[in-house]
Amino acid sequence: MHRVASAGNTSNSVRPRKEKRLTYVLNDADDTKDILSLTILLWLLSLSDTGVNSLAVLKSPATDGCEYLFTGSRDGTLKRWALAEDGATCSATFESHVDWVNDAVLTGSNTLVSCSSDTTVKVWNGLSEGSCIKTLRQHSDYVTSLASAEKNSNVIASAGLGGEVFIWDLEAALTPTSKSGDATEEDCSNGVNGSGSSLPMTSIRPISSGNNISLQTHSQAYIPVTAKGHKESVYALAMNESGSLLVSGGTEKVVRVWDPRTGSKTMKLKGHTDNIRALLIDSTGRFCISGSSDSMIRLWDLGQQRCVHSYAVHTDSVWSLASTPTFSHVYSGGRDLSLYLTDLATRESVLMCTKEHPILQLALHDDGIWVATTDSSVHRWAAEVRNPQKVFQRGGSFLAGNLSFSRARVSLEGSTPVPVYKEPSLSIPGTPGIVQHEILNNRKHVLTKDTAGTVKLWEITRGTVIHNYGEVSIPAWFTVDTRLGSLAVHLDTPQCFSAEMYSADLHIPGKPEDDKVNLARETLKGLLAHWLAKRKQRFGSQALANGEAPAGKDVPTRNLTASKIEVDGSADNDAAVYPPFEFSAACPPSIITEGSQSGPWRKKITDLDGTEDEKDMPWWVVDCVMNNRLPPRENTKCSFYLHPCEGSTVQILTQGKLSAPRILRIHKVVNYVIEKMVLDKPLDSLNSDGAAGMSGGQVLSPDMSLATVRAYIWKKPEDLVLNYRVLTSKG
Repeated sequence: MHRVASAGNTSNSVRPRKEKRLTYVLNDADDTKDILSLTILLWLLSLSDTGVNSLAVLKSPATDGCEYLFTGSRDGTLKRWALAEDGATCSATFESHVDWVNDAVLTGSNTLVSCSSDTTVKVWNGLSEGSCIKTLRQHSDYVTSLASAEKNSNVIASAGLGGEVFIWDLEAALTPTSKSGDATEEDCSNGVNGSGSSLPMTSIRPISSGNNISLQTHSQAYIPVTAKGHKESVYALAMNESGSLLVSGGTEKVVRVWDPRTGSKTMKLKGHTDNIRALLIDSTGRFCISGSSDSMIRLWDLGQQRCVHSYAVHTDSVWSLASTPTFSHVYSGGRDLSLYLTDLATRESVLMCTKEHPILQLALHDDGIWVATTDSSVHRWAAEVRNPQKVFQRGGSFLAGNLSFSRARVSLEGSTPVPVYKEPSLSIPGTPGIVQHEILNNRKHVLTKDTAGTVKLWEITRGTVIHNYGEVSIPAWFTVDTRLGSLAVHLDTPQCFSAEMYSADLHIPGKPEDDKVNLARETLKGLLAHWLAKRKQRFGSQALANGEAPAGKDVPTRNLTASKIEVDGSADNDAAVYPPFEFSAACPPSIITEGSQSGPWRKKITDLDGTEDEKDMPWWVVDCVMNNRLPPRENTKCSFYLHPCEGSTVQILTQGKLSAPRILRIHKVVNYVIEKMVLDKPLDSLNSDGAAGMSGGQVLSPDMSLATVRAYIWKKPEDLVLNYRVLTSKG
């Protein structure tokens, strides 16, 4: 037995015991194989989110009588959503950008303009099937922001990290010019879509004579007007409805005001102490609102060239703004996950709602507001845009301070406002984006993890998923490190006993599929199978059965038959004993642990001779392996309610809140619902296909566990609510 001691340790020193941990080190017979694959799964446990960066609403009904929402995402695509009262349908995907879409605006009746981190600005026919009319290449770095003039659809402004601000005459930019024959299709300014048919240009209106931007001759490439003055990155733009005034802001912490017809700077407004992230300007061009990373919202009088009001509403960066048509109220969202409504005249503010992710973009639509965050979903919330005072009448408002620390201080003092709305009126669920990946050693397979926590193995030579590991719904029952150059797995009590799986998922033959298996218990049995066999040879099976100490051995401080822990009296301890997980005899792992009367030691599991007991190993390990007992541990149950879907007349006999193992599958819940249904006539006579489970309006997969539904769909601290409905046959 090899003792492990720290340098400088003496017999008189006091060192904390680690009797709550057992570590085993995996020893690979061939160090060049599979180690990377083991590391990958562990490295993939961190999580980051993709997001929707831009929103644009086609407010007036389109030619087909439908209203549309356009979204631009970090996956490089834009999508057009056909809006209905009870949902939204994706009717087109605009795919041409090769990096994040950072902003998008609508101009005229159907022209969509987008900008991207690929340094381009693209013009699209918004009512097409995804046709890119023209790609405008003028920026030298990421293009972060766009602005359009509501009553002058021919003017668009763009800005980016290069500090450039360009004002585009769309009619001139889209006019065909003489180009070499090898020009790419999307760069051609011939107004032809991907199918070769001519696109209607009715959405492009010429600039009035008073707002002319000089055009280039058709034989020359169009060059936009440049607004020169920014020395650093620009994050925000806004333009008045006539296109006669442009404001910009960024990392220089100032608001710059421009004449977009000439690109000349008219004024510079100072006041913010951090990056300016959002800007609005009223229809007349007199007032401007700015939101900043300093958490402040400021109202500027451009005629007086000064800040007339500042609003300390948020506790962190303000990333997005939207105003009512009269410019009397402003909606604001940002890094603090909160959406606020503020009366600019009275300084009264109210918390509209809170999100799970930072708010990136806002867009008003009728009496509601669309909210995009750093995840891939978009939600519409009630906003009372036509009469915002209705929101304040619900109560919970507060007076916005005028110093950035005032709002933070109020929050710290416990006066956090309560949101007016708890749930959105409509949600468009997004597709989880891949945020982590690792290439395996065979250079054919890639392991990925997305924002929903799903891990997949891809075959890149075929472009298909060859194995879906699903979401991480099993509790973290072990930890690992590689400090010793090998994969060291740590089992700590009682956390290690929190994970269970069904025998069917573990492919254990000859066992009922719904039998639960405790992963740590069977792992310990597998690790110490050799030790247990040797112990049986030395002391016989009787001592193993009753836990008595063998003759001639010192009686340990904790008797195994009367451990100081309370034995879990649930049915889990009475479950059938399964064959333990097998570990390789050719390359056995090593154990690092300690007992009640020994220091830490390390030994291969095949070198254990059966004499080791509670003095050498943690008592809970010995108790688990010899007596099949588990210590008290975190609750492995999940509480939930069963309610019928809205409009359903089918009821079931239940006792209120229900409780089941976290690993219980949804199909088991569905079977329970069918058994408990209260029907006027048998289910067979209803021409029914059974029942379906739902949560948050989403139909659940029968193979999902309660833990998965709670973690990735429900996402709330309250008890899970499952809805059910009878599925009617269509035949």
